[in-house]
Amino acid sequence: MTLIYDAGALIAADRGDRLFTLVHEKALSPGNPPPVIPAAVLGQVWRDGAKQARLARLLKSVSIEPLDETTSKEAGILCGRSATSDVIDASVVALAMRYRAGIVTSDPGDIAKLIDAYGGVFRPSVFVV
Repeated sequence: MTLIYDAGALIAADRGDRLFTLVHEKALSPGNPPPVIPAAVLGQVWRDGAKQARLARLLKSVSIEPLDETTSKEAGILCGRSATSDVIDASVVALAMRYRAGIVTSDPGDIAKLIDAYGGVFRPSVFVV
């Protein structure tokens, strides 16, 4: 299963959080596609690569997904449907729906609200770190 990491997941990675490390190692098992980070999520947490060595290492093992026009529109629609304004979280959910992926987050409440607003048959698994 593909995993999508939100900002909370990247912050956990940067802190060396043990639970995140276990989830990420499992995601890197042979046969699994690499985890995905929306580029805008990376922008939320990247401050100084010299001080974020763990995060810099993590980036070598993931796929960075650009916030393109399609994803931006999907995220905007999700914000409208859910009466929220966090386009970055909405982009995480939009990508999870597109990839039929799980979401790794530290904020399951906001993510659940966006998933509910998306609707549909598929409901991503949410892993809390």
